[in-house]
Amino acid sequence: MVESGGAAGGGAAIEQVLREVVPGRFDTYESLLHAVAEGQVWMLLWHGEPGRPDAQYGNMEVGGAGYAPCVTSPEQLAASGWSRAHQVSSGREIAAALYRERWGLWLNPHQPGGGVGLPWADLRRIAGGLDRLPAGPLRISEPQVAADQFYALLNQAAHGTPAVRSLRRAWVEPAWGTPYLVIGLDLYDSSPPAVESVRQMMQHALSGVPEGVAVSTVAMSDPFDPVALWLQVRALPFFERPVAGGGYGYPRV
Repeated sequence: MVESGGAAGGGAAIEQVLREVVPGRFDTYESLLHAVAEGQVWMLLWHGEPGRPDAQYGNMEVGGAGYAPCVTSPEQLAASGWSRAHQVSSGREIAAALYRERWGLWLNPHQPGGGVGLPWADLRRIAGGLDRLPAGPLRISEPQVAADQFYALLNQAAHGTPAVRSLRRAWVEPAWGTPYLVIGLDLYDSSPPAVESVRQMMQHALSGVPEGVAVSTVAMSDPFDPVALWLQVRALPFFERPVAGGGYGYPRV
């Protein structure tokens, strides 16, 4: 589990924010994620050398979850006493490599207090864009907002959009940021033309959204998205395309 490469810049910004992170301060934790996204870390290699196929990150388990340990500067590397090889990687690069394996990143575990861990869900946000993916932990529930006109327009538009298999909905409250209504998109086809038709479907229905309500979408096929996972287990479709013969499948043309 190794991603080779380096990055410009050091870990000074990470270390500055790291000193301010305390439980319950989601604003400073969000600043830490931004610093990691723009900075670089020194990954501790348990086996092998940087760039070699047999190289392997160190690992640790906290609360039943796996993390790859790292340090945030050459000074912290020296302070850690790590005597094996290490690898310098950009924060965004290592986030993309780790979250797909559902591994988190643990910063400076040698420090008093044990350092700070970034769960894989937050690494996914770093890799995909902190401004695009909501800050967790997320509170997800059935929508309570009155948006009947929006749902009616969306249902109508979905009937005319063959790429759509079903639609689900939820209300999402991020730890940091504005709550929003999310529509889960279960699609037959993810080709560019199909995606564009779904974008137009959503655009058509947005005129029915109540004032002040933010709306987002999530792909039900995303195996890492916490909202999509919640929708699969907790939410029944409010639109589901019927298929001739009483079953469900790709619609006939």
